[in-house]
Amino acid sequence: MRIFSDFDEIKSAVGSEIGASDWIEITQDRINQFAEATCDEQWIHVDQERASKEMPGGKTIAHGLLSLALAPLFIRSVIGLKGLRNTLNYGADRIRYLAPVPAGSKLRGRVTVAEAEDVPPNGLRVNYHLVIEIEGGKKPACVAELIALHYR
Repeated sequence: MRIFSDFDEIKSAVGSEIGASDWIEITQDRINQFAEATCDEQWIHVDQERASKEMPGGKTIAHGLLSLALAPLFIRSVIGLKGLRNTLNYGADRIRYLAPVPAGSKLRGRVTVAEAEDVPPNGLRVNYHLVIEIEGGKKPACVAELIALHYR
């Protein structure tokens, strides 16, 4: 984890990769819980029997939004910012799902500080470039530009 002492330090990191998180396993149970929570129970996610017959690789795949929902975990695991009062999710500019995530896969997030701009009265808006990698995969599962507002 890289710890930043203040907003100036994170602004000086614009354009640099901060690091990669630990791997997290995407179990069928995690996929099922996400399906239930979001009411997206399409068979490609939850029907293991049908997937074994009809899906390439014979496994269910995770929801793209499940991969993206792990973004806060990935970012928080590689970046620490001292003196924060709170952080708000400000949104996303670009999200692309480039490869399916079969059940049992492991994902990690590779984080770069893309932009940082002061936001009065005591804030900093940071655009994070996130690449969600699949262990052993040729393509990332997802690439996204995420925006956070940090307040001190």
